[in-house]
Amino acid sequence: MVMKMERKFYKTLLEWKEKYIETPLMVVGARQIGKTYIIEEFCKNEFEDYIIINLMGSPSITKIFEEEINFTEKVEKIELELKRKINPEKTVIFIDEIQESEKAITALKFFAESPLPYKIICAGSLLGVKIHRFKSSFPVGKVRIEFMRPMDFEEFLLALDNKMWVDEIKKCYKGMKPISIHDQLMKLYRTYLCVGGMPEAIKKYKQANQDILLWDKSIVSNIIMSYLADMNKYTLTPTESIKIEKVYKAIPIALSKENKKFMYADIEPKAEKKIFETAIDWLLASNMINRCTAVNNIEKPLKAFSQEHIFKLYYNDVGMLTYSLGLDYADILLDKSFITKGALAETYIAQEFTANNIDLYYWNPDTKAEVDFVLSNKDGIIPVEVKSSDNKKSQSLKVYVKKYNPPYSIRVSAKNFGFKNNIKSIPLYAVFCIGAEKSEKTQSIGAENP
Repeated sequence: MVMKMERKFYKTLLEWKEKYIETPLMVVGARQIGKTYIIEEFCKNEFEDYIIINLMGSPSITKIFEEEINFTEKVEKIELELKRKINPEKTVIFIDEIQESEKAITALKFFAESPLPYKIICAGSLLGVKIHRFKSSFPVGKVRIEFMRPMDFEEFLLALDNKMWVDEIKKCYKGMKPISIHDQLMKLYRTYLCVGGMPEAIKKYKQANQDILLWDKSIVSNIIMSYLADMNKYTLTPTESIKIEKVYKAIPIALSKENKKFMYADIEPKAEKKIFETAIDWLLASNMINRCTAVNNIEKPLKAFSQEHIFKLYYNDVGMLTYSLGLDYADILLDKSFITKGALAETYIAQEFTANNIDLYYWNPDTKAEVDFVLSNKDGIIPVEVKSSDNKKSQSLKVYVKKYNPPYSIRVSAKNFGFKNNIKSIPLYAVFCIGAEKSEKTQSIGAENP
């Protein structure tokens, strides 16, 4: 059964077509987030003709890119391999798994500079790592880079045919008015904590008649295994891959603590920054994890006041954290108390914010106060307190408000919408709405390292 999944990234692809089509588009994202699916759909729907080249399965075309011949000859040889002519006026070319060939990435410059109107989209699972370690001349200014993430909660609802509920959430968020289907949406939020945002996991859940007991959670295990396989395939040495795997497996341990700040000791006793820092950089470049950095002062831009040595690390998908922690799905669905409940909520919100291009920062001036997230939008710098239940006690938020007097605060919890005492109460299932507010982060263009 072919299952259509609506992805917000489709709008990014349309924007490229309408405004930047003369510049090759590079879609960067982790494995299994649906890059290939949505780009193929886009090519089929929006162009008269399209060509798909998967370099992982096309060694002959990869070899052509590696040859020391001019650009025109390469195109002619590719046409012979494809047994068809490329019409630059009508045809869009989708090069998948482009990280397999550094020379193919370099060739994007020539597609961009060609007098012919080539239309090129490329994607790859570890492009961030590839760009970070590029040995040749990266086509600076000749490529448009866009980042794609796992499906957020809004896309999860749409996949389950709940568009009316999405519209109602947005309406209630805008007016800060209670929503009548709050309990049903909280159940779906807890389901999302189990299933996560990987398209294949959501598809399997829907095929199981949306019954978590019938859902095959091995799909999440398989994705994690593919991540670990990438750590072995796309690293410089076996020692490096071991370090990366150790960091990845240490993240659930760090998040299980009361103080979720990532410590190198979480990896192994006596672990040091100089040994494992590059492993963290690799995971960040691969988009397998998200990083939330502490700030000690609340002024724009927040990046200027970031404490780079103090940070939290989250998996890019909350379903993968749930699986890695070995949690009982029944405990989550029945909303029972367990020690890592807060870790799931924070990972979920980090995932939602990242999907909506909101930089991840938290306020951590000392050991006595901490606000889970702070975000910069058109209203100023807003503190975001996260509660995994409807518990409203928040001494740290009071300390923050007294010190910085923000225009308002946000409390994300299991409570319904509301606005009282200058605090916006936003239900956990409505965090995707916060992304509609302007953040400091913009889409990366050019050769900036992810």
